[in-house]
Amino acid sequence: MKQISSALPWVAIYLLLVTAPLLVLLMGEMPPGVEFWWDFAMALGFAGMAMMGVQFALTARFRRATAPFGIDVIYYFHRYLAIVALFVVLAHFLIIWIGYDEALGETIDPRKAPWELTMGRAALVMFALAVVTSQWRAQLRLEYGLWRYSHVFFATIGFAAAVAHILGVGYYTEAPGKRAMWLTATLFWVLLLLWVRVVKPWSQLRHPYRVDEVREERGNSWTLALVPDGHRGLKRFMPGQFAWLTLRSSPFLLREHPFSISSPPEKLPRLEFTIKALGDRTGTIRSFKRGEAVYLDGPYGMFSIDRYRDTPGFVGIVGGVGITPVMSMLRSMAERGDRRPFQLFYANRNWDDVTFREELEDLRSRLQLDLVHVLEEPPEDWEGESGFVTKEMLNRLLSTAKRAEMSYFVCGPPPLLAAAEDGLTALGVPLRQIKVEIFNLV
Repeated sequence: MKQISSALPWVAIYLLLVTAPLLVLLMGEMPPGVEFWWDFAMALGFAGMAMMGVQFALTARFRRATAPFGIDVIYYFHRYLAIVALFVVLAHFLIIWIGYDEALGETIDPRKAPWELTMGRAALVMFALAVVTSQWRAQLRLEYGLWRYSHVFFATIGFAAAVAHILGVGYYTEAPGKRAMWLTATLFWVLLLLWVRVVKPWSQLRHPYRVDEVREERGNSWTLALVPDGHRGLKRFMPGQFAWLTLRSSPFLLREHPFSISSPPEKLPRLEFTIKALGDRTGTIRSFKRGEAVYLDGPYGMFSIDRYRDTPGFVGIVGGVGITPVMSMLRSMAERGDRRPFQLFYANRNWDDVTFREELEDLRSRLQLDLVHVLEEPPEDWEGESGFVTKEMLNRLLSTAKRAEMSYFVCGPPPLLAAAEDGLTALGVPLRQIKVEIFNLV
């Protein structure tokens, strides 16, 4: 209930930001009405524009605003809201095209067409490109860095073109006060963009971290240990949180990646990130040298035992490198002497891929840790669980004592997330007790 009550004000602020421009434009003297569908198309245009503007705020990583939801949820909301906003803007265009095509001019040639109509078409194309290249980045084989640059370009140019279109057409905005409202809103988004793309990177540049150690782990993973250089570093973080790291690049160049912190907060100011070599910049972790600069933006995330101090125990269901936030939790519990039970289902392809295998065995003697390994390709003499995590496996092995009161942490590839959530809810675990960390933020 506390989390819901803290989230409601931010939902209200979002709705206000989306609807306020339309409400302001409807105040005062109104232009002569044409008919319902024309006015409805205008309303869709203003609403879509406001939704696109709010997109900049959703990815600005304001901790207070993201805390009730988790930043992974905010990013998914950002992704799918962009699709909704695009369809709203597209509906604005289609209604005019079908019912009032004379309003679109005689030609789409930008050399001859009115500039304000050209700006509207350019905005629609830019927004469409931003959505398409994000939704199908893997299929289009867009390298992460190239996608980040293009995404910022499409979104920024699209927003600027949309503002120019609205002011140029002048429908509902001819009154000085209403034009001032749109100019003020535009200035706000420009300042927000400067905060995200200039102020925050400058702060990171002034507070670098240095590589202290690079340690090979099982499962083609590497632990990158960082220490602050010339500053105190993070004051605190919750075990299970993550940060964006900029590796071998300037923080101004949009080359950051999100990684979970695998070390406990009790070891601050030193931070460790265990990263699987999957591609992009992650494949170069093994080549980092002691003393190299790394830039950090964090911590973020709500996937942590510290948010559930009154729970009687925990269950983790993780796959592959999804173990990293849970390792931060387990290490922190060991440092604190926290003896609450923790049952961990850990799925991997084979026995050699089990990252932190030896340390997990050691933690068994320091914690009330019930460790269940699940191997897709087990060795011939394997006596443990094999295949995939299923509802039947969870029903057979989950402790029945206080099952509905335990806090559940699920992290890993999408098939594991879906199987774990479906299995737990089928066994009667309340959704509020299930915390999911979503891998793919972009």
